[in-house]
Amino acid sequence: MRLKREESLLLVVDLQAGLLPVIEHGDQAVNEAAWLGGLAESIEVPVWVTEQYPEGLGGSEPRLLEALPGHRLWQKLTFDACANPEFAATLAESGRRQVVLCGSEAHICVMQTGLGLLAAGYEVYWLTEACASRRAAEARLARERMVQAGAVAVSADMVAYEWLHRCDDERFKQAHRRFLKARASRPLVFA
Repeated sequence: MRLKREESLLLVVDLQAGLLPVIEHGDQAVNEAAWLGGLAESIEVPVWVTEQYPEGLGGSEPRLLEALPGHRLWQKLTFDACANPEFAATLAESGRRQVVLCGSEAHICVMQTGLGLLAAGYEVYWLTEACASRRAAEARLARERMVQAGAVAVSADMVAYEWLHRCDDERFKQAHRRFLKARASRPLVFA
């Protein structure tokens, strides 16, 4: 299973301002989702963002939204975004069969959305350094459960280089200058 730019979509689940202060490695999750989302938008990979009950948890982290001017926003009350009929129908109509998934809380909304995607026949790629929970151990447990269910654990670098596919065209050169070079030395925690 190799990621292809024209078949992919990045789904950022519930990285919300009211929830992030209690999320272990929440800042990293926002930074990595924003970084990959910015790269995705620059190479025409759609970026979708969900918000769980924003009246109670606040809207998406402003830094995330600022980095993703072309995102599509979905508000939800179910933990699994796929349980929203409009979301599920729009995703099916998009023709995108590979979903790179990240957000918080990893063991609740991210995992339940991932399980819903798998049940609907999508390839799911768990973006490890951008999936976070209140306790890192629960994020790790969610990743393990998702991998056992058929998802593939990936890093943002893996995704970026698979989407870019080659290094001798202008798309790669622009992505390297804008995204890849700056990230190369950034320390990361893989929960």
